[in-house]
This record gives sequence, structure tokens and C-alpha cells, in this order.
Amino acid sequence: MSRIAIHPAVDNGFKASGTSFTGGTLVCSCSSPVRVRVNSDVAHNHACGCTKCWKPKGAVFSVVAVAPTDKIEVLENGEKLTVIDPSALIQRHACKECGVHMYGPVEREHAFKGLSFLHPERFAEDGWAGPGFAAFVSSIIENGYNPDEMSAVRARLKELGLEPYDCLSPGLMDFLATWTAKKNGVLAQ
Repeated sequence: MSRIAIHPAVDNGFKASGTSFTGGTLVCSCSSPVRVRVNSDVAHNHACGCTKCWKPKGAVFSVVAVAPTDKIEVLENGEKLTVIDPSALIQRHACKECGVHMYGPVEREHAFKGLSFLHPERFAEDGWAGPGFAAFVSSIIENGYNPDEMSAVRARLKELGLEPYDCLSPGLMDFLATWTAKKNGVLAQ
């Protein structure tokens, strides 16, 4: 089996720094970059195969995590940001010049309201926690990936320590279902 490239941040095995990450600055790939400060650690970091997430050149998956939206601040060149799809749940703010997605807040009523999705490999600083699972694995087919190679993709993800799911991890799916059940009055608030 040939080595399948997932994402540059994980292909050689992610090595966490072992230090406590308290946030950092996301930087796009322009020579005069957009800079976005994240004043907290990130959570739920994962490899994502969906068709909406930004991926670096050559990557089959993105690496995406969340942070509280109120801990995110645009520091420089914010005028270069545009929302990719205003109708989407995740309001992905991307640089108009290089296309890098900088952050994507969830603003409407949803279990993820108050969180922003971001790509931690864009941090100027090291130390963020590595991805813990792979989500929306089958979705890479929608981007043109050969369906006959999906068993090899899943094997590669497992080799990298990323359990493959065709949705989110069980803990996040439970969180979403609990939020919906409480909203609908099926479970007590």
C-alpha cells in the first residue's frame, strides 16, 4: 500500500509539545497576512474530510478545532476577510487573497453557538493539542477521492491514531443529541 497523505500536520505523526497551550495567533499565507488572536486553548481538534473546510495544498483532510468565539480577536488586515457562505452554520471568515480560512463562528441557535472553528496549524506558535479523531471521512469522495481507496484511507487514519468517523466523534454526537433533546423538552434543562 502506498503511503496516503492525510495532512502535513499529521502525516509524520503529530508531536505535541507537552506544554499547556493558552492560545496564539493564527496567520494566513499572504506576505501581508491577516492575523487573528485566539486567547484560549483549542478543543475537539480533528482531521475533517468535509467539503467546506479549508485544506492546504495537497491535503485530503483539513485539521480543525474550536475555541470560544469571545476569545477571538482580529489583530491585523481584517478588511481582507470575507464570509465564504453567509447561509452556512459555520460562518467561515477567509482571506480574500490567499483563501485561508481564519475562523468560523457559529452564531445562530445550535449546540455549537459561541464557538468558532479554526485551523490550528495556522498558529504562529507551537504547543496546540494534536487531532484526536477523523470526522466526515466518506466526504472526501465528494471532493473526487477514489472510493476504492477508502479502506486504505481509514487504515492510514488509524495508523496515525485518528479513529475514523463518518460524522463527529461519539462524545460530540452525544453532546449534539443532548442539546437537541433539552431544546425539545425531552430531557430536563
